[in-house]
Amino acid sequence: MNEHLTHDPTKGAVAVHHPQPLDLYTPGPSLAVDPYGERQPVVWVPDAYGRMVPMPKHLAPAPVQPTQPRDLTPVPLLDPIAQRFMGAGLGGGALAAGVGYGVGEVVNAVAGISGGALVWAAVIVVALRAPRALGGGKGSTVNIRRAVIKRNHFHG
Repeated sequence: MNEHLTHDPTKGAVAVHHPQPLDLYTPGPSLAVDPYGERQPVVWVPDAYGRMVPMPKHLAPAPVQPTQPRDLTPVPLLDPIAQRFMGAGLGGGALAAGVGYGVGEVVNAVAGISGGALVWAAVIVVALRAPRALGGGKGSTVNIRRAVIKRNHFHG
């Protein structure tokens, strides 16, 4: 079994491969090719450590624009429109409170009338009608006279 796998040098010459050197294809010293027409303008910008570093202008961040001056005129504490809304809210609340108080007073008065005043009104009406019923007032009056006649009869 092992005899098929072994190499016998006497049976024939073995060809050894010798590759060609690749010196022709190795890169030489790098030459910076920068045609004049393709040259980009360079600006110097500070890096994270405060050093100035060159950077192509098209990659540099936009310059900081100066801020516009602020209007420092004093303004009212509350907006006039907000003051109107607040006044309307307070006025509406006061109106609602007044209406609620008035309705409550009317309801209390009606409850008081039903409890005591109607009883007194009924007493007054009965008192005003009582003289008519007793005959002292205007109206039809009937006089009833009773006559007693005594006669002596003796049935004995």
